[in-house]
Order: sequence, then C-alpha cells, then structure tokens
Amino acid sequence: QLLLKKFLRQLVKAGGEVSLYSTAAHFSVFLLLPHLNVCKRNCGTTFRLALIQLHVSAVKSDNLQRACGLVREASAKGAKLVALPECFNSPYGTQYFKEYAEKIPGESTQKLSEVAKECSIYLIGGSIPEEDGGKLYNTCTVFGPDGALLAKHRKVHLFDINVPGKIQFKESETLSPGNSFSMFDTPYCKVGLGICYDMRFAEMAQIYGQKGCQLLIYPGAFNMTTGPAHWELLQRGRAVDNQLYVAAVSPARDEKASYVAWGHSTVVNPWGEVIAKAGAEETVVYTDIDLKKLAEIRQQIPILNQKRSDLYGVEMKK
Repeated sequence: QLLLKKFLRQLVKAGGEVSLYSTAAHFSVFLLLPHLNVCKRNCGTTFRLALIQLHVSAVKSDNLQRACGLVREASAKGAKLVALPECFNSPYGTQYFKEYAEKIPGESTQKLSEVAKECSIYLIGGSIPEEDGGKLYNTCTVFGPDGALLAKHRKVHLFDINVPGKIQFKESETLSPGNSFSMFDTPYCKVGLGICYDMRFAEMAQIYGQKGCQLLIYPGAFNMTTGPAHWELLQRGRAVDNQLYVAAVSPARDEKASYVAWGHSTVVNPWGEVIAKAGAEETVVYTDIDLKKLAEIRQQIPILNQKRSDLYGVEMKK
C-alpha cells in the first residue's frame, strides 16, 4: 500500500492521467525498480581474470600456438580479461632478446590481436622483445575484444642486479627502458600495467592508483633467488598500499632453462589476501575480481582520502 501511494503521488506530480490497465502495468515496473537498481549497482562489479602460466620453449611458433590455445581455454571458462607472462614468445635472457625481437605490429602481436577478437576478450600479451629504431625493448601489448591495440607498455625499470653468489643479471646490456605509464579502460575497471621489475617501485603503483586504476597487472619472471623472497611480498604490498587488486603472471618453471623462473602466478585483493596462486607448472589461474569488495575496503579504511598532500606527494612527470 505504501508503495502504491508513493507511485500515485508521483503520478499526480507529473500530472499524468492513465487508464487502469496502464497504471497496473506501470506499477508493476515500479515494484521492480528497486531490484533493477540493485542489479545495476552490483551486476558487472565482478569479472573473471585468467593468468596463463605458460611453459616457454625455444621455438617461437610453438609458444604462440600454445599461448593462443590456452587463451581460448580461458575464454571458454568465462574469463573476460586474460594475461600472458613476461617473454611469453621467447626464452628470457639477454642472449635471446635480439634473436627473438619483432616489430610491433609483427608476428606475435598479430596472433594476439586475432585471438582477442576471436574470443571477444581483453588480452594482456605478457611481453615480447620489441625492436624499434635500432633499439630493443621488453614490451607488453594489450588488445581489446575487437582486436584493436589498446596499450603498449615498455618496461620502465630494467632488471640490473647483482646478488653475490646467487644471481647477476643486466637487462641494460641489450634493452632500452620505456619512458611512460600505461593504462587502459575496460567496461569493468581501469587497468595499470608494469613488467616484472617495475613492481618493485611503489611510486609507479601509487600513480596508477591516483589515476583511477583498480587492477594492476605485472607480467613478470622473478627467479629462484628473488621469487621466494619477494614475489608475493611485493604484490601484497602494492595491493594494500593502494587498496586495489594486483596480479602477477609468470612463465612456468623450467629447470633446464638458462634463467629459471619462479612461477607461482598470483592474484592479491585490496585487503592484501592472496586469492589465487599457481604452483610452478604450466597452468591457468582463475579468479573473480570483485570491485564491490574494493569499494567496501576503501570506505572502511579511507586512506586515499586521508593522505597529507600538504606534507608529501608523488607525481607523474610524463
């Protein structure tokens, strides 16, 4: 009765004169409106993410074929956003970058564009060695459901480290760094991109958060020294600091490779909880990204509104 009275008052305000039949029909719609509004708020706040932990071989054509096959598998299981690992089309190592490098567009990115369109998904193409203007880059491309290129991220921070007695690696011997942030929009949320070593730089993630990203994706290949020590720790740190989802997708572990990846592709929620995690083998990791939960966490602990911009700040310069 209260709903009917409210409905009739609205009709009077609008000066409407309607038949008994149309009043009943409109009142039926009126009764449904609260439910439709709830659906509008909640439907679409959750989407499925898939991380493809690919076993990468020395044969590029095999890598491409297997990657596209797993993308199709992920799509068939409901994934709307699918991500491949760092250097998914080639072995990881400074000795391989020049040999496997391609222009963009090129063979690998064409395959990614085609399978993204075929499956009508958003596809984050891990990374490939890119050649451009005589320089080499470690580059991630993103394709939309229509096959169009949405973003191209060149690894900003090059992996130059020396842990005595354990690992020494210097990407800068062959690669050049990228000089820009990379974000793209989806119907679900805005996504920020980094590659592997980029994840160690908290300022980069913070700026992505400032720009409205709710999900950060890092194709990465941590090794058997840095992986067990920092892989999950860094993801949880970036997620909690910025109250967003963080996903990192690794190649599968190959003990015979010159560079052995840690594996353990992972997704962390804004509370810092690991909500999906692979082992070391080739697999596809699935999880549902719940943006309603993200909003609730930001409301409960509103750190993004409590920052002291009068005392400190992080800014994007390019």
